[in-house]
Amino acid sequence: MTLPNHLPASGDAGDGAGEDSFLRLGHGDLHVRQDGPHDAPALLLLHGSAASLRSWDALVPLLAPLHRVIRIDLPGHGRSPEPSGGDYTLPEQGRRIGTALDRLGVRHAIAIGHSSGGYAAAALAEQRPELVTALVLIGTGPSMSAFSAPEPTPFDPAQWPPTDDQIRQFASTGFRAGYEIPHVLVDELRAMSYGALAAAMQASTTYLTERAFPDRLAALGKPLQVLFGDQDRRWRPSSAVDYRVVPGAEVELLPGCGHTPILEEPVRTAALLLPFTKPHTSRPGGAT
Repeated sequence: MTLPNHLPASGDAGDGAGEDSFLRLGHGDLHVRQDGPHDAPALLLLHGSAASLRSWDALVPLLAPLHRVIRIDLPGHGRSPEPSGGDYTLPEQGRRIGTALDRLGVRHAIAIGHSSGGYAAAALAEQRPELVTALVLIGTGPSMSAFSAPEPTPFDPAQWPPTDDQIRQFASTGFRAGYEIPHVLVDELRAMSYGALAAAMQASTTYLTERAFPDRLAALGKPLQVLFGDQDRRWRPSSAVDYRVVPGAEVELLPGCGHTPILEEPVRTAALLLPFTKPHTSRPGGAT
């Protein structure tokens, strides 16, 4: 039986907003959610490892009035199944994301990544420079030397899935001190397989060590905005200046924010992000 390329998702969409679908790709499905007018300029939002498109829930209502907001559950995360063959490498993720945007009829988009989602956004721009008009990185570390979080207690694959307490301990440095981690994100991490979590995190480490990340971005020649919380407990906040090697890069520190300002301070994040996107969205992101 031949399956269509674009099927509506079944079941609860999660927060009740947006249009959910599954895209049938060659090596597995991708779960996609869209908000905002389809003829508006497109913003692509990519989550980090151990997260899902739900991590953008607080920010999307601030973006959707002006943009076609496209969120993707990366392979093995959220409602996207693990890829056949287990290929989580960043070049493969970039290829799959580009194919997904083609299926959606998107010709141009600003790619916005949170944490390791920034590497997926860059990988997309490397493979499809005509598709990505600009990049925004939110809490995306520039190098492994900038990683400052204490080594977490490793999960035991023989005792998977982990408990709520184990997940909250693992995720605690992803937010400012005292921030209550949303339960939906705890549930979604627990629903992941150990293999998907480990492979996705290793893929990011490999991508960072293959070539200096700011140098990759400089070679792309794309407009770049970098947002960092000055209380980030995963990546050394001062390392944000490493991105200034990219000509014209806009680097902003958000006072009082941790690693995840998209959830901790969505209004302040949008107030920085929207002025940057405006000059780079003159071409529509709708159907060709």
